[in-house]
Amino acid sequence: MISPCSPPVEPPASPQTPVPQAPITPLPVPPSVPNVAFSPPSSLQAPIPPPPPPLPPPPAVRGLAPPHVFGLEKSQLLKEALEKAGPVPRSRDDVKRLLKLHKDRCGLVALWMAGTLLAPPSGIPLERLEQMAMERGYTAQGEMFSVADMGKLAREALGCQAEQLHGGLGGPNRAPVLQHLVSGHPLLIPYDEDFNHEPCQRKGHKAHWAVSTGVLLGVRAVPSLGYSEDPELPGLFHPVPNTLRQPPALPEEGSPGAVYLLSKQGKSWHYQLWDYDQVRDSNLQLTDFSPSRAADGQVYVVPAGGVRAGLCGQALLLRPGDSSH
Repeated sequence: MISPCSPPVEPPASPQTPVPQAPITPLPVPPSVPNVAFSPPSSLQAPIPPPPPPLPPPPAVRGLAPPHVFGLEKSQLLKEALEKAGPVPRSRDDVKRLLKLHKDRCGLVALWMAGTLLAPPSGIPLERLEQMAMERGYTAQGEMFSVADMGKLAREALGCQAEQLHGGLGGPNRAPVLQHLVSGHPLLIPYDEDFNHEPCQRKGHKAHWAVSTGVLLGVRAVPSLGYSEDPELPGLFHPVPNTLRQPPALPEEGSPGAVYLLSKQGKSWHYQLWDYDQVRDSNLQLTDFSPSRAADGQVYVVPAGGVRAGLCGQALLLRPGDSSH
């Protein structure tokens, strides 16, 4: 069932106020040594107790914080699976660059992230992607309102295969999309972004891009060939690398089987699990250019036919340049 998304929730702006500091507790004064010149002579004076042993050092920080799972905090299995899955930023500088980017560059950021997942990774700097897009007339400020232009840029800049999908993520396209993700290849998806980055339905007024890098399937039975159960999480199965394996039985469209896309978008490095049908519905209703953008005095590159022609019901399947499928 398609339901309207909730409107963005903007926190009220307020001047910065000093953060209250915790009361400063003075360090305990160590017991003083008796002054022999003024202490009464006594052979029974109690000895001075030794100082307490030092506290153990805090545990060392190990790497970056695990990704957060939005909307599924109550599902420990899925949460712990995500903490161990998916690619991670190559360095803290990569994360800083992503978070500093303007919101209108989400499409180029998604393409850059997808490029790091292709084998071998392209290694092209994010700034070079933006420069190429501007030189070729695909964008004015980093925005991308055309899946076709995104495909051209991906082929030229990343040297990869880029298949443009028409007709949405459902129907006959559903199985090929899921098989593409099961094979380990990234998928670029335009969608309407809600206040928490998840897909919603705003007629294209909040159009953004996301990259999906994997899929989590809830199935009745796991194929016996080519999959191994996680040693720490019973019920979670991983494909065995470099091994022939049966494709999993994909839940049919409209069935109660769970299908979640492991996705992220350019304004955050947090992983999210998105219900497949929710992504499909958001992608299918991208029809209008945002009125706020139309009135902001900026210049945007929008293809002939508008947002509907450039984004609606479309996606981009990326594969390495030497891939045969």
